[in-house]
Amino acid sequence: MFTGIIEELGTVKSFAPQPTGARLVIECRTVLSDAHVGSSIAVNGVCLTALDLMPSSFAADLAPETLARTNLGDLIPGARVNLERPVTPATRLSGHIVQGHVDATGELLALDELGDGNWWLSLRIPPALDRYIVHKGSLAIDGISLTVASLQDSVVGVTIIPHTYANTTLGQAKPGSRLNIEVDVLAKHLEKLMKV
Repeated sequence: MFTGIIEELGTVKSFAPQPTGARLVIECRTVLSDAHVGSSIAVNGVCLTALDLMPSSFAADLAPETLARTNLGDLIPGARVNLERPVTPATRLSGHIVQGHVDATGELLALDELGDGNWWLSLRIPPALDRYIVHKGSLAIDGISLTVASLQDSVVGVTIIPHTYANTTLGQAKPGSRLNIEVDVLAKHLEKLMKV
């Protein structure tokens, strides 16, 4: 489980397609400080298993399902990625419950400057996810815990504060970019319970 509070920006060292899936190698330091082979690390909000640990990098195998549902298959060497370690029982839950199980990707429509280092992000989401997203609710976008400020016709709007803009990959995103979306798992559980 993660919180959506990004700890570090990593850099893609290599992306190697395999007969099924791919192997991704990421350069970083902070998230490796207490990692071991088999540790979970969220990469752009996708929970991956750390392999081949080195002092400044780790590898992860990407399953076909991961490539189909997320934007990790779009990564190229040199690309920046959002990284987060899983929470521990003593960690404050500063964001919201993020599993790292991405539901789909959305299309970035715009990232408009509001002034004083704040930005407005507009993201088109798949219509099937609309029922899980509410005004002032939480949404993980590329693994970042964000608060929904508007939702209309499958377009989500969120405000990006200066710290988030400077310390995540959102500042590099361009209109048309695919961003990973994970809706609040509590909404999915509630929906299932209501059907019983």
